Amino acid sequence: MIQGTTSDAGKSTLVAGLCRVLYRRGIRVAPFKPQNMALNSAVTVDGGEIGRAQAVQAMACGLAPHTDMNPVLLKPCSDTGAQIIIQGKVFGNMGAVEYHAYKPQAMAAVLASHARLAAQYECVVVEGAGSPAEINLRERDIANMGFAEAVDCPVILIADIDRGGVFAHLVGTLALLSESERARVQGFVINRFRGDLSLLQSGLDWLEQHTGKPVLGVLPYLHGLHLEAEDGFFGQVEPAQSDGARLRVVAPRLPHISNHTDFDPLRLHPQVAFSYVGAGELIPPADLIILPGSKNVRADLDWLRAQGWEAVLRRHLRYGGKVMGVCGGFQMLGQEVRDPLGLEGPAGDSAGFGWLDMETALAPEKQLARVEGMLSWSDAPVTGYEIHMGVSSGPALERPVAHIDARTDGAISIDARVLGTYLHGVFDHPAACDALLSWAGLSAPATPDYRALREAHLERLADAVEEHLDFEKLAQWLPV
Repeated sequence: MIQGTTSDAGKSTLVAGLCRVLYRRGIRVAPFKPQNMALNSAVTVDGGEIGRAQAVQAMACGLAPHTDMNPVLLKPCSDTGAQIIIQGKVFGNMGAVEYHAYKPQAMAAVLASHARLAAQYECVVVEGAGSPAEINLRERDIANMGFAEAVDCPVILIADIDRGGVFAHLVGTLALLSESERARVQGFVINRFRGDLSLLQSGLDWLEQHTGKPVLGVLPYLHGLHLEAEDGFFGQVEPAQSDGARLRVVAPRLPHISNHTDFDPLRLHPQVAFSYVGAGELIPPADLIILPGSKNVRADLDWLRAQGWEAVLRRHLRYGGKVMGVCGGFQMLGQEVRDPLGLEGPAGDSAGFGWLDMETALAPEKQLARVEGMLSWSDAPVTGYEIHMGVSSGPALERPVAHIDARTDGAISIDARVLGTYLHGVFDHPAACDALLSWAGLSAPATPDYRALREAHLERLADAVEEHLDFEKLAQWLPV
């Protein structure tokens, strides 16, 4: 099990790298994360929903993602509440205190999923959540040491040196663990080091002497490495300012933004200048504005209006710009969004922006599907996945974005300036991305193969892990 001294210490990255190394060596390996809190998710081969990071780790193992790889997923819909997903299916919404009381039942699901994976694979590489030293969360813990103790799992502790204080993070984390938990920690990995390793050696020697535990490796800072993020925007580097030859694409960084990995193919596209705009930031000129997915559509609609986006969007359309919405952003483009049961927040109705003649009602049953189809205005294949609780209806849907088997998806306005879709991952296929960028105004788009790029970055990560970790020591716990 890989646990971290902080959030974003590199747990997801190290698990993905280890999984790919083992996969390359012919080991049947699977990833596992007992509990994940994230708004970036993926649809699994068995029709459920898990965290996006575990889906990427499954790819590193040469596997299709499965709900057992992340049996508990928490999707925050407010500062104190979240949608609880157990083994891929929505269990309900809970406040923090209510969920804390529910953890023993959640642990049963965690242990059942882990047991199934352990029975199928030679090795299961587990990812913790946050830090194991969160004193207020130690009771009933299912995400870190609580799980490790329950299944008798050895632990490697990873810390990020790029943020500073790496030795304090490691020693302080150990100090806050119980005696049995400290004994479970087999060694340390230091992540994101840049510079001359000889200058770090005295610190590594002190750490080993002080703790009695080995440093298992120092991973270098891998500039430009791209792995789809678990949740936050940490480490995302925006491209340089457009030189006029690239399509300018802007997306608001919604308070409840979900699946922002949808836009990674655009962010990495050599012909696109992509930027997020946060609260209070100046909204730059754009050719295309994209409204992302949201875990609380009505609240994010209010936020957009309060931030002045409605006037900007209307002016943008008036002067010939294009607007696109994905999932929750698609729902915002209609006449009304209704949440009569209070599934995402207080019950009620909100007026949408009104550019598509449709309305959306939120329903208890979440729509989950992996889909393939064709764009409606070209022969470009489109792939993706649906994760939404809204059901949209209205005349706008008679002008769909895509044909999927015997049904359609999305809507295009009569003047073809506004487009909305429920498909996450709609830009992943190069042909679909070319067609959408051409619609948005880019001349002669030539989209790189995003899937091949993702594979190349996984291979680069695995090369670094293989080079810089001590696999002779790791062989005590891994079948290497």
